[in-house]
Amino acid sequence: MEWDNGEGDYPNVNDCYEENNATLDESSDDEVFINRNCLVILAMMLKNINKYVDKGLMENNEQKDDARRILLHNLMTSNEQPDGSEIPPLIQSSSRFYPYFKDCVGALDGTHIRVKVSDEDAPRYRGRKDWPTTNVLAACSFDLKFTYILSGWEGTASDSRIVKNALSRRDKLLIPHGKYYLVDSGFMLKRGLITPYRGIRYHLKEYSRCGPTNAKELFNLRHASLRNAIERAFGVLKKRFPIIASGTEPHYEINIRTDIILACCILHNFLMGVDPDERLISEVDHELSVNYDNEVSCNERQDDDWSQGNMIRDNIANVMWSDYNNN
Repeated sequence: MEWDNGEGDYPNVNDCYEENNATLDESSDDEVFINRNCLVILAMMLKNINKYVDKGLMENNEQKDDARRILLHNLMTSNEQPDGSEIPPLIQSSSRFYPYFKDCVGALDGTHIRVKVSDEDAPRYRGRKDWPTTNVLAACSFDLKFTYILSGWEGTASDSRIVKNALSRRDKLLIPHGKYYLVDSGFMLKRGLITPYRGIRYHLKEYSRCGPTNAKELFNLRHASLRNAIERAFGVLKKRFPIIASGTEPHYEINIRTDIILACCILHNFLMGVDPDERLISEVDHELSVNYDNEVSCNERQDDDWSQGNMIRDNIANVMWSDYNNN
């Protein structure tokens, strides 16, 4: 995972991690256990961060650096980006998805989180919302754990623009050869980013009364069923940590805000492993079933990369439709 303010390559968490490599790489099992306890402390801090600061529990830069080092260590030892060597269990165990989506490694999307910026910078951050936001790009696995985070881009930046940067950075979003992420129509179709068919029913709610009637509709239905993992992950993240979901202006400047977003994502991954909270997930699933946003489609450039992505999509759709009619 890495961070960007949307204007080029800046120091990111991986750089910071390398600076602390000497001490962190020699962590014993006991130290890892202590760091997990620190995650619980961070959870309480994030739950009521104002009281944490007011009580003077972090009074100097050394304490702040120690806290950041703990965050970085746990981030770097949390979910790694998928290498494509294994088929996700959710796909392999379902005849709806396997073998059609066997090369899919996860879902990817952006979400807007309110930030505090100067009046001068506000127009660049005021995009789809009435207030300044940062557009956070994230990838997740189908167990709703984040595998990649890129935060700091202005709210006016499109998902396609952000993912283009994510794919070309030094510490980039990795898409294994021959594999792909599922994305919505706000992204450009590529061999590594498979979008739904445009102009075709897509959202799950649209199929509640009438099932798919052709190959493209069936593809979109099953694509949506898998891709909503990222929407569910965002939903659970924001319900667990209202500090990043609030519509009120935050107290902290954007650089601190991105640290808070980072901490929340780390904690989310940890908690999804030890306490998924099915009740919370059910709440998110219910909200997604009754509400959905219409994605803003980007202009597609039909180059060779697009053609390869379209071929992958068509092959999946045609085989899936054939099997659907024969079973």
